[in-house]
Amino acid sequence: MEILDQIKGAVVNGIQSLFDKTINENQIIHNETRKEFEGDLTIVVFPFVKLVGKSPIELGDQLGAYIQKEVDAVSSFNVVKGFLNLSFTESHWISEFKSMLANDQYGFGEAKEEKVMVEFSSPNTNKPLHLGHIRNNLLGWSTAALLEAAGHEVFRVQVINDRGIHICKSMVAWQRFGNGETPASSGLKGDHLVGKYYVLYSDEEKAQKAILVAEGKDKEEPEILSAARALLIKWEENDPEIRNLWKEMNGWVYAGFDASYKRLGISFDKNYYESETYLLGKELVEEGLKNDKFYKKEDGSVWIDLEDAKLDHKLVLRSDGTSVYMTQDLGTAHERYKDFGTKRMIYVVGDEQNYHFKALFEILKRLDAPFAAGLYHLSYGMVNLPTGRMKSREGTVVDADDLMEEVVKAAKVESEIRQEIEGLPEENKLSIWEKVGIGSLKYFLLRVQPQKSMVFNPEESVSLNGQTGAFIQYAYVRTKGIERKMKEIPNFENYEGLDPKELALLSMLNKFPMVIQNAAAKYDPAEMATYMYDLAKTYNKFYYDVKILKAPNQEALAFRFALNKFTGEIIERGMKILGIDMPERM
Repeated sequence: MEILDQIKGAVVNGIQSLFDKTINENQIIHNETRKEFEGDLTIVVFPFVKLVGKSPIELGDQLGAYIQKEVDAVSSFNVVKGFLNLSFTESHWISEFKSMLANDQYGFGEAKEEKVMVEFSSPNTNKPLHLGHIRNNLLGWSTAALLEAAGHEVFRVQVINDRGIHICKSMVAWQRFGNGETPASSGLKGDHLVGKYYVLYSDEEKAQKAILVAEGKDKEEPEILSAARALLIKWEENDPEIRNLWKEMNGWVYAGFDASYKRLGISFDKNYYESETYLLGKELVEEGLKNDKFYKKEDGSVWIDLEDAKLDHKLVLRSDGTSVYMTQDLGTAHERYKDFGTKRMIYVVGDEQNYHFKALFEILKRLDAPFAAGLYHLSYGMVNLPTGRMKSREGTVVDADDLMEEVVKAAKVESEIRQEIEGLPEENKLSIWEKVGIGSLKYFLLRVQPQKSMVFNPEESVSLNGQTGAFIQYAYVRTKGIERKMKEIPNFENYEGLDPKELALLSMLNKFPMVIQNAAAKYDPAEMATYMYDLAKTYNKFYYDVKILKAPNQEALAFRFALNKFTGEIIERGMKILGIDMPERM
């Protein structure tokens, strides 16, 4: 922002000229002026009060007068305690707007050398995706998109948990109760079919356990659990029959996942499979043993002492030499570095794994991994429903596919009440309902900061009132409606007499590049979601109060049309970062 550089220079020169004191630009704190005060940019003068020997108000008044004299773009100033609020001239804002229009990549950062990897989703192949997975996927996707918009080359990856006792439980249940059922024979999506048998397994295990308790054998293991353990042993022994069944059932699940991902607009640059990665890391552990990074207990198990990092002793190899999750994650991190050369890796995983990632990152640092300084756990809270928590083993989770259907139906109901697209072909209506429904789902989950738990309400998400995706989409639809009413596209050259609503909208559009950089730096799509809502609100006030098509003259009409069109482009650009498509009618 050129004006910011000018103002910082004026602050440095002003302190020198007025008070014969020296500061540098890095000491200057600036913020957007708070809404309750007049101004566009605020300079915090508190840090210089002691240096110059003046009160905050005296310093602010003298420095403000100096800046106004030296910087043509500053029209006025006011001082509130230790805050110097600067207002910009109308000509500055017109010039800024012309610069925005001339940049077809407005908002996006310049290309950066640093590559970034984002891991997200990472589902189990014993059940379909659910509401929690949706939040994970949307956070991962939009965080990656933010980093791309900020100028990074980004790689999206996932680890698919396709092995282990939980997978064997679905397999045992299918062997016993499936009667050869397949997605084709049942009409069920493959992930739904396998999830059905995971629930059946849980029901059968509970029933067997109840019988054991009634017979006074509560210390004994249910027979079906023993069968699942035996199946896991056969899998690890590479038994051909078990491996073939495992491949077939996982294949059903992958096809189901792909359909769900496609509807969510999610894709990956590479999939890592736990069945292929669970042995990775053993060589790292052996090397670490030689270098005294790890220690071995009498039973042969290998550990690392992390107490000096306020963690505990972590197991990295069992006594029988088999790996644990930590071993796998150590190896996978190195494998990804080989694959992509990324020294920054972001793991999008729920907050129940906070401790695991603290330990993982600490171990990688001690192993001198070249990427250890760039590891980050994007931890997020639980998604609940108005009715309470979800439980996958009891079959009470909110299935991702069912939820997507529900929000699209809710969008249809809202649309039919308004009757604004009544005359469109059915195919167009279906497309609109899909964009509004899925967009509303995405926005509702992304508007909350990742670290916070939240409650998802499908009906509320599609409302045109309040902070919703549909509200923002409707603002975009209004911009397109104005465009359709203009037979000729006018161009403006000079415009004077900015309306306060025009100025407010220009100021809001001016923040877009900064929002991208800030949100990307904090891995926080919620910051972008909030900005898009504020932009839509500001546009709506402009739309209602300024009356674009009733402008007093051709120059005003041309300016307002350009402002309307550009606002629509920025809404579309920002919502795309959130993974949300824009309908042209609603």
